[in-house]
Amino acid sequence: MAKVLVVEDDPDIQELVARNLQSGGFDVIRAGTGRDALESARSEGPDLILLDLMLPDQDGFEVCKKLRRDPLTERIPILMLSAKGSEVDRVLGLELGADDYITKPFSPRELLLRIRRSLERHQPPQSNGEILVFGELSIDIPGHRVLVRGKSVDITATEFRLLTVLARRRGRVQTREHLLQEVWSQGERDEIDARTVDTHVRRLREKLGTAAPAVETVRGVGYRFAPG
Repeated sequence: MAKVLVVEDDPDIQELVARNLQSGGFDVIRAGTGRDALESARSEGPDLILLDLMLPDQDGFEVCKKLRRDPLTERIPILMLSAKGSEVDRVLGLELGADDYITKPFSPRELLLRIRRSLERHQPPQSNGEILVFGELSIDIPGHRVLVRGKSVDITATEFRLLTVLARRRGRVQTREHLLQEVWSQGERDEIDARTVDTHVRRLREKLGTAAPAVETVRGVGYRFAPG
């Protein structure tokens, strides 16, 4: 179930949008101010943000800029909602990093369609059997194999889990602490610290060769899988 953060200060509109999203199968988080939106985006990690422009503490354009500057939220799709329908406002929203712009009043069916299309654009490539393909890099999850340009890469079980976690969260920054929780067992975590992740990422990159740039370092935060 995709998680959508609805940022809207009007309680009636917020309720209407949230109800339509929930009936459409989405998990909904709500925020009524720009400050709450920024905090929820960082803590909840939504799959998409539905952002109203007219907020009481700061406008949606400013919120959008802050979201795009933050490594933890810069890749989350943003769909702007506004009563402002001028070309200047639409162009500004898109230039600031919004994925789409919808003018109020809007059709609930159109809103759901736009959200689904935006989410589809941000999904990682995936085929039957959980074989993830990113250009020259293929990750065969059931077969526990990694191939670069058709040649098998000899990686450890830990390196495979690390790469899989990153690939499944394509475009999202993963902190070292999150990777420790996802990749290593409780017993293993008792013996290591977050810097252990750096060592495994370095070794993984060495083995991936020409596909190594897909694993990006986000300084001071962690890592992100971003294939070209």
